[in-house]
Amino acid sequence: MITVFKHTLSRSRGAILGWGLTLAIIAMIFVPFYDSIAENAEQFQQMIELYPEELMAFFTGGSSFNFTTPEGFLSVEYFSFMPLVIGVFAILAGSGLLAADEERGVLDLVAAHPVSRTALFWGRLWSLVVSLFVILVLGYAGVMIGTTYSLMDLDAVETIIPFASLFAYLLFFTGLSLLLSMWLPSRSSASMVAGIVLVASFLLAGLTQLNDTLAAIEPFLPNVYYQGLGWTDGFKWDWFFILSGFGFLFILLAWWAFLRRDIRVGGEGSFKLPWFRRPQKSLA
Repeated sequence: MITVFKHTLSRSRGAILGWGLTLAIIAMIFVPFYDSIAENAEQFQQMIELYPEELMAFFTGGSSFNFTTPEGFLSVEYFSFMPLVIGVFAILAGSGLLAADEERGVLDLVAAHPVSRTALFWGRLWSLVVSLFVILVLGYAGVMIGTTYSLMDLDAVETIIPFASLFAYLLFFTGLSLLLSMWLPSRSSASMVAGIVLVASFLLAGLTQLNDTLAAIEPFLPNVYYQGLGWTDGFKWDWFFILSGFGFLFILLAWWAFLRRDIRVGGEGSFKLPWFRRPQKSLA
């Protein structure tokens, strides 16, 4: 498993640097904008209060906040859209962890080597988890570097909270997309379904603050448990364990499915519906 882990991690260096440096650069660009906010705090806060309630619900989750504070500014300008940005990577990487090589006709050759399916699965999975962790570390470094040439003053330890919550969020969608890649006939269909869940959760989490009839589905939305706002109130361990716990459950189910499924030689699969068969043409 260690060999699989090291090999997969080395193959992921480009993705780690690409996504990680992107998060860092975005942070270093946005953080200095806070200076103009701080210098005109009262005017900016009044302007924010004039924004439509429907628009702000997607960024604040229906709670009140002060946009002119460093934490409030980062929550809206950075952490509010990070689940969508880096969530795309988690879905693509999770759905392609095994299915990508399977569709290229490579996975059966890899499985023919003296390595168990369990070692192959967990070796690749842990390399992906480490990749996600390093990407978020680079994003965190970008935020803290940005504060060195800005008026923004952040607590280095406290700023870890939204990144830790985002890590659990990414584990959820990594596990979901990986499980779907074991159940659905292709990687593209798995990533599509997981992507729909990602976007729907983001939109519905905002709409539940505006429509009371949607309040019943709020506990089932992953975005509700993402602590991108209000992280100065302390780390919510229950939210972290809910997201990471379901993510790990999805991973265990994907492992169980991988041990029991036949590896395709190449190409995408198809749904096998015994009650839906094309009629055979008679040779007579």
